[in-house]
Parts: sequence; C-alpha cells; structure tokens
Amino acid sequence: QVQLVESGGGLVQPGGSLRLSCAVSGSISSIYSMGWYRRAPGKQRELVAAITSDSGGRTNYADSVKGRFTISRDNAKNTVYLQMNSLKPEDTAVYYCNAEVNPAVGSWADYWGQGTQVTVSS
Repeated sequence: QVQLVESGGGLVQPGGSLRLSCAVSGSISSIYSMGWYRRAPGKQRELVAAITSDSGGRTNYADSVKGRFTISRDNAKNTVYLQMNSLKPEDTAVYYCNAEVNPAVGSWADYWGQGTQVTVSS
C-alpha cells in the first residue's frame, strides 16, 4: 500500500518562509512525477509545483509562485520538498502532495497526501 505523508505546514507572517516535505512509502516500483497542489477557501485546487524523476528533474511552477517557491526531490528517499519564501497571505491554503507511482502490485496511479495547512498572516 502506498502512502504519502506530509509535514512542515504552519502559521507564518507575510514575507516569511516554510518548507514542506512529503515522503512516499510502501511497496513501490518507481515514482515518476511528484508535486504540490493547494486549495484555498472557496477556490479550486491548483497546481503549485511539480518535478519529474529523471536526471534533469524538470520542474513546473504556477505563475503565482515563480521566483518564490522551489521544488526539489530526493529520489533515494522518495521525498519531495517545497521551499516557500516571501510568503503572501494569498498563499494561505491546504497544500497536498501528489505522486505518480508505479506500485509493486498494480499499475501506475496518482496518490495524494492528507494535506497540510499553510496560513500566512500577521
């Protein structure tokens, strides 16, 4: 069974920083892309950032976070990180980790973490 466990959310003042982590565990053959999504109150879930598993580690960012957020991954630990700097109140949301996983039994599928709250407020 594949599980994604997130950590690192919390309350931060505008201009501050947070680092989110997401570890994938379970019977896994391989992981392709990993990423972070968020859902703000009253809004639809949106992609924040994603990264592929190949050596280039291609990344993709939402326009609203470019230059402020950095996604990275440690393939040996099956972990993805999101470094969030210069946080703004509009970054307040529940952040969800996502991974495209090929499990040991079964076929490729998207897996999701339980979500971690990020609140940016003075």
